[in-house]
Parts: sequence; structure tokens; C-alpha cells
Amino acid sequence: MFEDRSYKRTFYSAPQSVESLVAAFLEPGIIVLCFLGINAWFGEPVLRSTLTLCLLVFALTFPGRNRFSEHPVSAAIDVISSWVVLLVILSLCAYATNSMGYFEERTLLRWALLTPVAQILAVELGRQVLRWQARQPQARRSAVIIGAGSLATKVARALHDSKALGVDFLGYFDDRQDERIHSEAQPKMLGTLSQVSDYVRTHGVREVYITLPLGSQPRIVQLLENIQGTTASLFFVPDVFGISIIQGRLQDINGVPVVGICETPFTGTNELVKRISDVVLSGLILALISPLLLLVALGVKLSSPGPVIFKQRRNGLDGEEIIVYKFRSMRTQDDGAVVKQATKSDPRITRFGAFIRRTSLDELPQFINVLQGRMSIVGPRPHAVAHNEEYRKLIKAYMVRHKVRPGITGWAQVNGLRGETDTVDKMKARVEYDLEYLRNWSLALDLQIIVRTVRLVMFDRHAY
Repeated sequence: MFEDRSYKRTFYSAPQSVESLVAAFLEPGIIVLCFLGINAWFGEPVLRSTLTLCLLVFALTFPGRNRFSEHPVSAAIDVISSWVVLLVILSLCAYATNSMGYFEERTLLRWALLTPVAQILAVELGRQVLRWQARQPQARRSAVIIGAGSLATKVARALHDSKALGVDFLGYFDDRQDERIHSEAQPKMLGTLSQVSDYVRTHGVREVYITLPLGSQPRIVQLLENIQGTTASLFFVPDVFGISIIQGRLQDINGVPVVGICETPFTGTNELVKRISDVVLSGLILALISPLLLLVALGVKLSSPGPVIFKQRRNGLDGEEIIVYKFRSMRTQDDGAVVKQATKSDPRITRFGAFIRRTSLDELPQFINVLQGRMSIVGPRPHAVAHNEEYRKLIKAYMVRHKVRPGITGWAQVNGLRGETDTVDKMKARVEYDLEYLRNWSLALDLQIIVRTVRLVMFDRHAY
């Protein structure tokens, strides 16, 4: 479902370049500076409430997303949608803490209108600067690729599409002359491996990408010895398209280069941002819905005998067992070696239980799980332990979804995979969406999922 990925999105490195550093601070910096600037324009003093708002906004938006390579329209839509979601969160915070009166209405209104405009202009300025730099003769670099198979053509397309890199791709080198040469590579064949070194010297090639399979190790060693007599930069491109890459990254362990191919996105700053947003949002939501929790608890108690809260064993972060809370919606409480999923018109579901399941009110106690650190607001939905034991044997990379805390809602759920998964294909589709979430996580994506979940709960009538 999601296998058609460009090579440049398979791996990413930690933000080290100037471009990545600027992107990380651009969004939170502009939001804070716009607020302070408008505040100063109206002659308002910088009070403790002002600084608190600035710190909260910075924490919720750092690190910013790198939008310089996106299409201008897509970048603008992303900026506006992320800003609207952030304003909704800030409004909920203000309502819960009764702090709206600390700020001038005219300041907040102009801040809400001008900030996304400033962000869009800044992104466009950054895009134009990168393009200008890439067009400068001294910034352009020529490159060749060793190998002419399907992996080589993926790299060539990635170099061509990444215009901001300023790379001029010249062609391929390969010893093979049979069908293993990709049809796209045929017109740009430059020679054999023995000719690479001379070609690099005479044409001033700056970058060499090696895409030969690991089985060609002796040839690669000899090739490296030859090319290292030039000044070209060398890059080895591992063929990892046969496996599911989750947050692939290059790391350095005391001088030893390590290629990570399956890792959680929540490390370092990302982990801190994720946890802070979970604690802040879940705390606010629980405070706001506490009367609703009492009403639902009363309805469960009166509708059928049994406990109000249903506790079920699920697999959490790194596959460890956790206890997940839900309002009881059934007459039975299955939590053994075999757990039957709820189906449409399931006789085990009470009348009130059907209502809270349809409206997702049964999931509300899981915000307590979020505060406990067992779950996150957004993440792969936790399945019963019995289901995990069944599907981990049937679905490739099934347990990779446990590289992060399970969520109350997730990318799969807002894309139509909510409720019963009565076939392996349905579960496989849900897992694919979960892995897609792990590959592309950002705070903006979390906020988008939360908004779509609210809309889905309000208007979806197909849940049970």
C-alpha cells in the first residue's frame, strides 16, 4: 500500500545541516516573534503571562517541519492547518485555565491572522534562497553512480528531483552488459568499473554513489582503492527496499558508523515534545470532560451488572504488557488466551454500551493511561494480547508498531480502519497505516489526527 517511496525519504539524518537547523527553529521562532512584535506594536508590556504563552507555543511547535522542498501550495495548506489546530489547542488551554483575560483581544486577533502569512512568506523565501544557491556555478556538483540496476535508477531520480541539492547527474558505470542493466540506465552508461577513476579525475566529478550489491564486496574494495586517489566524495547506498524501514538514520557509535533501519521516532527532542504534548493535552481534556465521565460511569452502572471500568491486557511500548482502561460496554469481559473481537449486532454489547462504542465515549478513561505514561493520545491502537500473538505470526513487521506507545486514536483509525478487523487483509492494512505514521511522525501530524478524530466521532455512524 505504501511501498512506492522515493529513496530520499527512506533514510534521514539528525538535523545537522544549516537548512535543517533553520527549519527546526523557523516555525516556533516566527510564531513567538510575531506575538512579541504585535504586542510591542500596541505598547503592551511583556508580562509573565506573555512569556508563559511564548514558552508553551515554542514547546508545542519545536522542532519545526522542513517545508522548503514541498510544493508551495502544499506547504501553505500545511502551515495554515497546523496553525488552526494550534490555535484550537491554545483556546482550550485558555478556557480551562481562565486565562484569556490576560491578553488584549486586538493582539490575539492580529496574531492569529498575521502569523500564518509570515510563515508562508518565510518558507517561500527559504525555498528561493536554496534554489538560488543551487544555481550558482560554484555550488553545483557533478555526480556519477556505480551500478546500473533498479536501485541505481532510484538514486538517480532522487538526485534529479532534489533540485535544492545542486547536483548534476552525469551517468552510470557497470561491468554488466546483460538484462541486469536497467532500461532507464541504458542511455546514460559511461563505462565499466575500471574506467571510473580516470573519468572522475578528467571530468572533475565531485560525488560518487555506489549501488552495487554486497555480494560484489571484492569489486567494491578495489573500486574504493581506485577512487580514493581522487577528491570525489563517496557514498555507499544500501539496498534496503526489501524490508520495511522505520525512521532509518545514520548514527555514529564512538567512531563506528551504524545504519539504523528500524527505530522509534521518539528520541531526544522528539521524545520530549511528544510527552509534553501528551501530558498537557490529556490533563486539559480530563479536566474539561470530568462531568461527562461521571455521567457515562453512571450510565454503565445502571445499564447492566458489573464494574464500570473494563481493564484489559494490551501490549504497549516495546511489547511490554500494560493495563488499558475503558468504560465497560459488554456483559462479558474477555481477557484470556482467546479474545473475540466485537462485531456488528454483537449480543454481548449492552444497549448503553452500543451507544458509548458508537460515540467512542468508552475510550475516554484511556486519557488516564496517557497521564500514567502507558499510552499516548496519538499512536497505533493497542490490540488485545491474544490478538497480537495471533497476528505477529501472520503479518510482516506487525510488532514494529510497538516501537512507540499505543494511542487512543491513530493514523489508521482516521483513514477508515476503525472497529472490527475480521480478516488478515484488514489487519494488514491497519498495520501499514501504523508503520506509515512511524515513518512520518511530526507534531503537526499528531494535531491533524486529533482534529480528524473529533470530526469522525461526531459524524461517523458506522462504528460499533
